[in-house]
Amino acid sequence: MSIRYASNIEVITKEALQELFLSVEWESGKHPNDLIQAIKGSHSIVAAWDGDKLVGLVNALSDDVLTVYFHYMLINPSYQGEGIGKEMMDIMLDRYKRCKTKVLISYLSAVDFYHKCGFSKEDGATPMFISELV
Repeated sequence: MSIRYASNIEVITKEALQELFLSVEWESGKHPNDLIQAIKGSHSIVAAWDGDKLVGLVNALSDDVLTVYFHYMLINPSYQGEGIGKEMMDIMLDRYKRCKTKVLISYLSAVDFYHKCGFSKEDGATPMFISELV
């Protein structure tokens, strides 16, 4: 397996995104038109490719000075545990090293992974949502 990492948003199709998001059973995968628009509106991305197959993605929303928010971070389950997520996050953390605050919201199952990437919980902070995904 030879994984290639790229940051060009233009080559990502809504079909590739939908396949990746549905592989991890994320609700947003059921909304491919909105999903492609969201990814194309990102400040930047890192995508992991196995040939022509999109197998991982992380995106960033940022003011490029004070804060970067990593919204999506996902790896196709068939490729998890291979270091792809760590490599993508390392690329992003290096890209945004100038930002004072780096934020993400983690599922409980991924907290240990993000700890290894340098993230920690902030006392007194609680993630809050208004979500219309159904």
